[in-house]
Amino acid sequence: MENFFDKIVELFTTPEYIDSLLHGFLLTIEIAFFAVLIGFLLGLIIALVETGKSKWFAPLRFICRVYVTIIRGTPMALQLFIMFFVIFAIRDFPQIVTAILAFAFNSAAYCSEIIRGGILSVDAGQTEAGLALGLSPLTVFHKIVFPQAIKNIIPSLGNEVITVIKETAIVSMVGMYDLNMAAKDIGSGQNMASYVVPMFVAALFYLAVVYLITFVIKRVEKHMRRSDARA
Repeated sequence: MENFFDKIVELFTTPEYIDSLLHGFLLTIEIAFFAVLIGFLLGLIIALVETGKSKWFAPLRFICRVYVTIIRGTPMALQLFIMFFVIFAIRDFPQIVTAILAFAFNSAAYCSEIIRGGILSVDAGQTEAGLALGLSPLTVFHKIVFPQAIKNIIPSLGNEVITVIKETAIVSMVGMYDLNMAAKDIGSGQNMASYVVPMFVAALFYLAVVYLITFVIKRVEKHMRRSDARA
């Protein structure tokens, strides 16, 4: 046990190791942040298409359903490989952009289902009442439906953010220097005890981020419950 803690102290007192972990950690956060942002926006568009009533949406609904089915039905690792070695197999194309798009397209499928479920959870009578008052469909959605849907889906969206952050660990499989790869690099060529330490520290980084996101989500939920109580 003393040797284990000695190795942790050594890791945190060696500038080279710290730089490697921070570099990998920042890449992990960068990929996850932009992937979640793009994924949410794409998921929102898909959810709006799938819940739209217009007959003109029928072809788009079919395309969206096929897309969601394929993405949710195939492994993230396989999608990442296809993005890297098939779709964006372009010389000097930025790896980070490919990774962000891969995770964004994957997250969009899950976000679309989360948002669609949130929209459908709002009583249809409220939409009918808004339309009866002369409000436009866009105004009804913006002022009545969407705010309530967001309240219902915040926990699920939080879980999706956490999932994306943890899934980014597989980018090391395509040679990207993320937090997972940094830990492997530090531990390579050492004995098993020394190898475990950087992996343990990397796990602490992931745990800290997940805890922070969970804390923020709970605070937001608590704030919304207070707002509803005051209303």
